[in-house]
Amino acid sequence: MVEHYLSSRTVEIPESVVITVQPGTILVKGPLGELTRRFPQPTMQVEQINHTLNISSNNARKAEVTAVGAIASHVQNMIKGVTKGFTYRMKVVYAHFPITVKPSPEKVVIENFQGEKTPRKARVRGKVDISLDGDDILIKGTELESVAQTAANIEQATRIRKKDSRVFLDGIYTFAKEEGM
Repeated sequence: MVEHYLSSRTVEIPESVVITVQPGTILVKGPLGELTRRFPQPTMQVEQINHTLNISSNNARKAEVTAVGAIASHVQNMIKGVTKGFTYRMKVVYAHFPITVKPSPEKVVIENFQGEKTPRKARVRGKVDISLDGDDILIKGTELESVAQTAANIEQATRIRKKDSRVFLDGIYTFAKEEGM
């Protein structure tokens, strides 16, 4: 026996946002820029009616219902990104050796981590602005995945290995995730 689930989601579109739906691709334009995302789901129907976006599937099985929900969540994040943006705040924590952070458009260089001679590097993903404010690092952007992955890359670059992480607390940690730039 095959279970059937509700396989339709509706996303509200603000007046300052324009959405263009093409087969397999959704383009979202807003005051902060534009985002494009491919959704290669042949069984999905995406249609725009006035200020709503209806995402549905004819095949209402569990996998399709999950895909409908995922696409709706991605579109909502794209709308938040082009209207408000996303900001991750990170804290540089050190006990003995002051850590130096040097951001660039392609990577973040972390020097003097635990007194190491070789700098550690973290890759910056997508169009993300990184700024320093004392011991705080601000990562801002319109695409949630890029902002979150850049923060994760920085955190992973300063991960403590082969030592007790309860004692050696040095590193760079995310302490706030906000909407808005």
